Amino acid sequence: MSPSYDYVIVGAGSAGCVLANRLSEDPDVQVLLLEAGPPDTADFIHIPAAFCALFRSQNDWDLGTGYEPGLEDRRVYLPRGKTLGGSSSLNAMVYIRGNPADYDEWSELGWGWSDVFPYFLRAEDNVRGASEHHGAGGPLRVSDSLARTGLSQAFLDAGAALGLPASEDFNGPQQDGLGWYQLTTRDGKRGSTSVSYLHPVMDRPNLTVETHVHVHRVLFDGARAAGVAGSRLSEPVEFGAEREVLVCGGAYLSPQILWLSGIGRPDELALLQVPVVAEVPGVGLGLQDHPAMGVTWICEEPVSLKDALTEENLALWAAGGGPLSSNGVECGGFLRTHEDLSAPDVQFHMVSALYEQEGLVPPPAHGFTLSVCVVKPESRGQVAIVSPDPTTKPFILHNYFAEPEDMRSAIGGLRTALEIAGTEPLARYAQVAHNVPASDSDADLEAHIRHTAQTIYHPTSTCRMGVDDLAVVDPELRVRGVEGLRVVDASIFPSVPRGNTNAPTIAVAERAADLIRGKAPLTIGAAEAVG
Repeated sequence: MSPSYDYVIVGAGSAGCVLANRLSEDPDVQVLLLEAGPPDTADFIHIPAAFCALFRSQNDWDLGTGYEPGLEDRRVYLPRGKTLGGSSSLNAMVYIRGNPADYDEWSELGWGWSDVFPYFLRAEDNVRGASEHHGAGGPLRVSDSLARTGLSQAFLDAGAALGLPASEDFNGPQQDGLGWYQLTTRDGKRGSTSVSYLHPVMDRPNLTVETHVHVHRVLFDGARAAGVAGSRLSEPVEFGAEREVLVCGGAYLSPQILWLSGIGRPDELALLQVPVVAEVPGVGLGLQDHPAMGVTWICEEPVSLKDALTEENLALWAAGGGPLSSNGVECGGFLRTHEDLSAPDVQFHMVSALYEQEGLVPPPAHGFTLSVCVVKPESRGQVAIVSPDPTTKPFILHNYFAEPEDMRSAIGGLRTALEIAGTEPLARYAQVAHNVPASDSDADLEAHIRHTAQTIYHPTSTCRMGVDDLAVVDPELRVRGVEGLRVVDASIFPSVPRGNTNAPTIAVAERAADLIRGKAPLTIGAAEAVG
């Protein structure tokens, strides 16, 4: 097997780029980062407003669910980044950590809020400067949007008119409220983990980055991970790992890699003629996501981002601003649909355009979309392989709305969205109903949800961290039953946090780097822990 490295990282996404940066800080170790997709050179990657143009391109794994029973047996499109930066090169760049209560549910594993908060701070370079709640000087630039459309402001003003709370900082002391999102952008351009963590250190002599390498499986010497096998543009390749293999394929593809490596449920592996290396029954189980449902209106005025891709706006973007620096989802917020809830259960995304057919077609007219997602879902699904061929896409079933409480939250959130859209000043732009429920009755709202709901792109928990029999990795992210193998990405989350999952994935990778290096974990004082 040749060549060989100390660490082999599988997947150059939100977690993989962080690990490559942090582990290669030690000049005495050799780090290899493998990415199945191409370099992140496509123009649309770096233009925030153009992220939908990457869907089903060479930069997208282009996955999909099975027939979802809770969504009228529809199949849901699941874009995932296939390029340096992974899904951080494909997402809408909203910077949300989640609610401290989410992490306190993980406290018994050593991943409570006080454990992870220092790593959010270490990663962050917030344009607002260092404070009790934010970091400055880290690799990840966190910025205020440079493009704020009138539609977004009208949404916030309508919410205020309804008496809904406002938030100046969703990552501050209180998550509840409506306000402007902060973004992982830098000077109006996308700040993916590739841009933030990888490109600045690509010249390190101990860091090797290989693109177009699709890893098929982990290779073992007995029960110890010894490297990986895969293909580079269809040609077989192998790479050795002297210390560890680190799988960073995300919630859909990390379990597939483990399955193909012989880690999973023996009966199912036998059916696919995959030799068993370790019996780990939880692989692929526990999948969670934030189901999202939208309502749309056509505007008779040209006020949306529909025609933003012009030569003039490209010039403004190149100079560091203009409409193309908008992520399309400039504002939104978190609310509770029941007074007895301890934290928000729904999140709003105000899209200054018509978001049609899961983002796969251009908007047919000027308009806006109000998206509501359930941020504390109880439903869980699974990921499984259906073939020993590593190029076969995995079977994915989210099982959306299997639990009734998820639908209750969705109905409450959607009813609030309709109220906001019907309130001035946003009501003046809601001129032609385009895709809305037949009425605001529970039955019509539920019918609209089941007919239109899609992913909000936050899959987690398929290689769940824990100490029970169905846990896939231990609290140090080591895969059970083998040695020298860890999973580091959103698949290890015990449950999906309340909010966009890119920032939590980065924080997990920051902390994982310290665990891998045997460094003492970062700590904070009691006063700072409220962050």
